[in-house]
Amino acid sequence: MIEKIDREKFLIEEIKVIQDIIKRMASNSFSIKTWTITLIVGTLLFKGNSHHTFIAFLPLFAFWFLDAYYLQQERLFRKVYEWVIKYRLENDDELFNVNPMRFQDKVQSVFRIMFSVSIVPFYGGIFILLIIFICLTFGG
Repeated sequence: MIEKIDREKFLIEEIKVIQDIIKRMASNSFSIKTWTITLIVGTLLFKGNSHHTFIAFLPLFAFWFLDAYYLQQERLFRKVYEWVIKYRLENDDELFNVNPMRFQDKVQSVFRIMFSVSIVPFYGGIFILLIIFICLTFGG
């Protein structure tokens, strides 16, 4: 059995580890957004036949899914964080177990997150702009 003073030390260390993971997930999400814009603009700059324009949808949907995945992971780790804050001082179960899969049923699926309020404006806006670009380019 671990003493209360040691549990407090473990609590602080576990919180640091989980916070670092959450920061990495948020950083990954930001990087995904910058890569999305970069690759879409890059594909639109191709000079050639009209098929190159439609390639821009590939990075859009791939990174849309990937961004939702990282957001889901961030939410899962926030559940781990909440659990550690709530229970660590009382017991030493799951000590330094930061595997978030035990909270999978408490967080939305990746596909639901893809259409959440925090993601749709960014990727939906790009999708609409691509449609407008295609209509203007090939419609007249």
